[in-house]
Formats: sequence, structure tokens, C-alpha cells
Amino acid sequence: MKKLLILVLLGLFIVPVKANEGMWFLMHIERLNYVDMQKMGLQLTPEEIYSVNNNSLKDAIVQFGGGCTAEIISKNGLVLTNHHCGYGQIAELSTEENDYLTNGFWAKSYQDELKPKNLSVRFFVRMDDVTKRILKLVNDEMTEEEREKVINQEIAKIQKENDEGGKYTVSVKSFYSGNEYYYFVYEDYEDVRFVGAPPSSIGKFGGDTDNWEWPRHTGDFALFRVYGNKEGKPASYSENNVPVQVDYHLPISLKGIEENDFAMILGYPGRTNRWMPSAGIEQNVNYAYPAFVEASKVAMDAMKVHMDKNQQVKLDYASRYAGIANYWKNRQGMIDALTQHKTARVKRDQEARFVKEVRSSYQNNTDLRTTNDESSKKTTSVSSITALDTKDMVKYSRVMDVINEYYEKTNKKSSEINYILGILRSSRLALMPNRIENTFAEYFSLDEVSTGKLLVKFQPVIDEMYGKFNSDLEKDVFIETVNLYALNVPNLVPYIDSLKGDYKRGNNSIKESLGNLIDESIFSKKENLEEFLKSPDSTVFVNDPIYKISKELLKAYRHQTEEEKELEADYQKAYRLMIQGMREMNPDKKHYPDANSTLRLSYGKVRALPRSKKPNDASKNYFTTLKGTVAKYQPGDDEFDMPKKLIDLYNAKDFGPYADKAGHMPVNFLTDHDITGGNSGSPVLNGKGELIGLAFDGNIEAMAGDVIFDDQLQRAINVDVRYILFIIDKYAGAKHLVEEMTIVK
Repeated sequence: MKKLLILVLLGLFIVPVKANEGMWFLMHIERLNYVDMQKMGLQLTPEEIYSVNNNSLKDAIVQFGGGCTAEIISKNGLVLTNHHCGYGQIAELSTEENDYLTNGFWAKSYQDELKPKNLSVRFFVRMDDVTKRILKLVNDEMTEEEREKVINQEIAKIQKENDEGGKYTVSVKSFYSGNEYYYFVYEDYEDVRFVGAPPSSIGKFGGDTDNWEWPRHTGDFALFRVYGNKEGKPASYSENNVPVQVDYHLPISLKGIEENDFAMILGYPGRTNRWMPSAGIEQNVNYAYPAFVEASKVAMDAMKVHMDKNQQVKLDYASRYAGIANYWKNRQGMIDALTQHKTARVKRDQEARFVKEVRSSYQNNTDLRTTNDESSKKTTSVSSITALDTKDMVKYSRVMDVINEYYEKTNKKSSEINYILGILRSSRLALMPNRIENTFAEYFSLDEVSTGKLLVKFQPVIDEMYGKFNSDLEKDVFIETVNLYALNVPNLVPYIDSLKGDYKRGNNSIKESLGNLIDESIFSKKENLEEFLKSPDSTVFVNDPIYKISKELLKAYRHQTEEEKELEADYQKAYRLMIQGMREMNPDKKHYPDANSTLRLSYGKVRALPRSKKPNDASKNYFTTLKGTVAKYQPGDDEFDMPKKLIDLYNAKDFGPYADKAGHMPVNFLTDHDITGGNSGSPVLNGKGELIGLAFDGNIEAMAGDVIFDDQLQRAINVDVRYILFIIDKYAGAKHLVEEMTIVK
């Protein structure tokens, strides 16, 4: 690849990566980061962090449930992650009689550990670079469709070559929007059991009010365990399975922290968009995110009415509500932060410099080509820093025009799509017809229908679909979110549009119509569907009003016109070239790829947050204590209640060996790590690779962090591992769990 080299503004365009910026591949640590990390306090070798042939830190880090991170903290496969990462499984296992979500749970033995329906962890085995292998097969003359086909064919070969006959899961990922490719080899374990968690009044202390805020006082942790067959290999759930005996697990430090201590976080960050252009930021701030925020809030309000009335409903919907609430606050925070920090303007300035340099390089190149032989010496000197030929110049010349045109033409649609997404993410009723159709449609013409066997055959599927399904709640969520869509989207899907006749009579709502349609639907209740399947009729099925709405919403969400497909293809190519060009314009900068749920390492320091809005309960701004938790205590409040035993332990100052040397009980602390969603549950490690904390949140001031890194404001909020051990030992009396860990005093 030829380098696009700069004449005048090279120095202006190179922005050095801050010490704490970046989510780095472990295989690149030695080449890119090791010296910096050593200077900051790292005491491990690169081989002790990432090794294919020997035990290393990477062997103790797992992806948890597909969306979080966790770590192995004992030789017996004990897994530590966030309470909110295991929230769904804890809620699933809870009943009114055994309410583990509210009251907590601690298994006294392996036999007491509980198996959720679906939970897995993924161990990272190795990775490698296949960029040259893949990119040599494509060229700029290919359409995006042709390019994708060739790449996917090669990816399939790479996966087959490395899965060892199905033993491993192999994933080939694109980085820098298709400018680099790496493959990742994983080993998946499906038998993961619930071991213990504090009550929500500890694990979720502060609730939505404190979410994304500092100071925090949350014991956001839970324990699980990995099981395998008798040989320690992955196996489906069986009573005969045994705890996996791992080769490496994290030691846990009780030494505590000080400000400016070196620390690193390993985990599976989900998604960042650090290369996002200014027009994309403006689309999110002005169109996409506002629609999503509004739809989420409407759904949450509808859910909460029913959850507040019934404890079982509250348990059944706790995980879904928490997930919606988290994204709702995240997206609103993104709007506020991106607007406040004028992120789009910063990006626009960078793009303007990029365009100017491309044109400048072209002009300088043209001038050089017309220079006579008498200036050959000077030409040689200048051409050493300006070596872009006309063909490459043309390649970069229009990328920003294409990108800006794409966003201009998709702004309104992004709003419409997010109103639909708000429905699909919050309403089970909206997706259920599609799922049921996929399950049952092929059987409508079979003999089993007429003999009445279809219901019997699929009763377990129906029971699972309608498990923990509250008809009244689902009805209201569906009505409120679909009505919001109808009020805000001008080009509605046909069936919903047909319901708007009431508007002409001054009724600015289709709620009544939707309510009547739900009552008529075969999907609104389990009993309705069971009755239908006793004598199913495909005509009745496809004419069901909720089926029609669901079908049309999904079609609208997925549909692209030919013009939109062409626009998308042009954008993808331009975006890839923009990143390629900008990287070439910064050849001396250490580039890190955007997060995409692959294992990364971030490093930085324990560090206070400047200009904190609120006073901390401690003497410094980088940690909180149990004293501050008690100060927030509000008896009976959903978010700020506390267990009496925890208050008693505080009053007695009975902190055991887990107190800080200053005498207080530490709870949470701040580091300046570069993390994002997916890092939840990631271990915070000191320079020796010992566990000192558990990452669980970020701060509202740095909500723009997925798009642009702010060295001054970017913070990770972590549970101090001493608080975790204190809760397990002193509060829960589960000392046997602590005893299987490796504690460093």
C-alpha cells in the first residue's frame, strides 16, 4: 500500500495517542505498548500477558454470555463478572418463593449451584493476522457485493482450517472497515452455573439514578462456575459434569490502590466508532438517538406500571427493563455529550484537513511531474515526501462527498428505523408472530394438522415462548410504542396507516384501535394460540392484525430500495477509503482498531475525575467507601435501600481483613481506562497481573467516548475487589468461596 505523505500540515494532522487511549490486541503489546506500560508500572512480560504455548493472562479472561466479560478466579473454574451481566440468569432462576434477585443467593456446595437455561463462556485460544491473504484477492474495480463474496469465501476456508474438526469456534473479523483482517480461535463451554450474588440492594445499589454517574457505591458482581465433562472438555449440561480445572486463574490482591497506580483492563469491548465522520455524528444526535430515546422511555413507563403492581411480574421483566433503561440513558447521554463537546465540529475539522491534504498532494505531484531535468535534484528531495500518483489521488478525492451525501439522504430514515427498533427491542408481542410463523408455517399442510397433533408436538415451544409473559403488560407496551411510531413517522407501514382514520375525527391516537386488535389476535395470549393450533388455518394466521403489523414493521426495518443499496455500497467503499487514507496520512501514529467484541487490553492509572459535580464521601475523588453508601440509604426505596446486616457491619466497623489501611471499607474506584459496553465484568489488574477490581460502568461526562476519546474525562468505574470479598465473606458468610481463591496479602 502506497503512503499518502504530507507536505505542510503533516505535523498538524498527527495527534499522538494518549497513554490511556486505545483498546489493543494482545498480540501487538510487545511491539506497540510494552515500553510505555513498563514505564507506567507493568511488571509482567508480554509473554505473561499473551502466549499461545504457555499459560498467560488471556487464559483467565472469558466472554460471558456473548455480551459481557468475566474472569476465572479459582482453579475450580469459579467465574467473576458483574451482577448486571448475570441479571437475566438470576431473574430467570428467581421465583416469588426463592427470590434470588431481591434476596441474593450463595451456593454452599457444587450440588447447590443452579443451571440457567442458556449461558455460555468463551475462552480465547489464539489469533493471527490474515490481512494479506484476504486483501490480495480483491481490487478497487470490484463492486462491494463482489468484494464481499470473495472475502466471505476466503473467510470460510480460514475458519475450516483452524477449527480442528469442530473443536474450536473460529471467527474472522474485519478491522478498520475492511482494511485489515484477523482470525480468532475460541473454545466454548455451555454448562455454566450460578454460584452466588448479593441482593439487588447491593448489586444494583443506586439503580437507574446512579447509572453512568460518579460517585458510585455499587457492589456490581456475581459468581458463576464453568462445568465440563470428566476430561474437562466442553459438554452439554449433565448432572455428571464436573467443575473445570483450569490451568490459569487470576490471583487477587488485598494491597489496595493509590492514585496514579498503574492498572490494566482486559475484556471484550463491544463497539466503538472512533472513525465515525461528522455527518454520522450529526445523524445520531439529531435523528437516530432521539427517536430511540423516546421509544425506550415510552416502553419503560408502560412496563413499570405493571411491574410496580406485582412482584412476580417485576421479577419476570427485571432483566428486559434494565436492558432498555441502560440503553435509554446511554443514548441520551450520548446526545448530551456529543453536543456539549461539539464532537461533530472536531471531526469536520479533521475531515477538512484530510480533503485539503489530498488536493495539496495531487497539486504537488502534478507540479513535480512537469519539473524539467535541471530541477531533478530538487524534485528527488521533494518527492521523497510526496509520492502519491494520480490514480491513488482520485481514489481518495471524493470520499467525503460520498459519505456526506449518504448521511444527508438517510437522516430521516434513521429516525424512522429507530422508532421501529424501539418497538422491536421492547415488545415481545411485536416479534412473536414472526417467530411463531418460522416455527409452525411449514406444518400447516401436513397431516398432523388435521389430526390435531400440531399443538401436542409444539407445546414445549409454546410454553417457552410464553414463559414469563404478562399479557396486560405486553399489550400496553405494544400499544404505546406502536402509537408513538404512528405519531412520528410520516410514511407508515400500510396496515398501521389504515388505522389512522380516527385522526380525521380529531382523535390523535390509534391506541383504542390497537387495543381492540390485540384482543382479537391469536398471539395476545398463550391460550389463544393453543386454541388456534387445535385447528390451524393459514388464512387466519396471515390475516391476524398483530401478525400484519409485526410483518410490516420487520419488512420496513430490513427493506432497502435499489437506490438505497447502491447508496450503501458507495458509502461502505468511501468509508473504507477514508480510514485507509487517514491512516496513511498519520504513518507515525500508533493506530488501534475500533472495538468489535474481540479481546482487548486497555492500560492507564487509578485517577480522579476533574471537576466532579458532587462531593465524594472520601477524602479524594478516585474512590468511595461504605460510609457513602450508608449516607445514600433510603429505607424502602427501590434504588437506595440497604440490607440491615450491611448497615450493622458498617456500624460495627466489622470489615475483616478487607478494610483499607486507612480504616475505611472501600467500595468503588476510578481508572482512566479506555473501555465501552462489553467491558462490563472486565478485571482491573495491577502491574503484577493481580485482580484489584471489577469494571462495571463509565461516567456520563465521557459519553462521547465511543466516538472520540477524551483523555481528561474518560473514566472506568470499578468495584474494589476488597468490597467483593467483604460481601462474600462477612456479609454472606460464604467464606468457602473465598478460600478457593488465591489471595495475595
